[in-house]
Amino acid sequence: MHDLMFRSATLADAEAIVALVESAYRGDASRVGWTTEADLLDGRRTDVASVLALMHAPDSMILLAQRADGPALLACCHLAREGADNAYFGMFAVRPDAQGEGVGRRVLAEAERIARATWRCSHMAMTVIDVRAELIAWYERRGYHRTREYKPFPYGDARFGLPRRPDLRFELLLKSLTEVCA
Repeated sequence: MHDLMFRSATLADAEAIVALVESAYRGDASRVGWTTEADLLDGRRTDVASVLALMHAPDSMILLAQRADGPALLACCHLAREGADNAYFGMFAVRPDAQGEGVGRRVLAEAERIARATWRCSHMAMTVIDVRAELIAWYERRGYHRTREYKPFPYGDARFGLPRRPDLRFELLLKSLTEVCA
């Protein structure tokens, strides 16, 4: 595995972030990787305005990963502090041709480190479409647990994609960050 560099996104990164997220989740190009949602959703996953809004939100950042020897973005995620003790992890994407190389595991670990060390958070939360069994299993192997707390999928709101099936919902996953070695 090549050395990765991590950095906070800047406004100039917004279009590249959108392209990365779209490539990992939507359309036929996303089928190169295993994180595709192409069988579940059509439409867009995000847009520049949404990415910029995340960058401008208080206690929020977009973490980027790239190889030390190249300028192309390999991965991204959004982190947001929620209250005194919790961080939220979302908009996680790894370039499809880099999936399976350990990039995602390293980005998740860096996000947890930031939440713990910078924000002093004791828990990380995320929501995942609950029919994504393989993805949920990946998170469980990294210490996240299913809560059986669900949020409805926002049917009718094209900002979240155009569902291809009627049974989509989000499940909350949680991980204690106090049990992780610094």
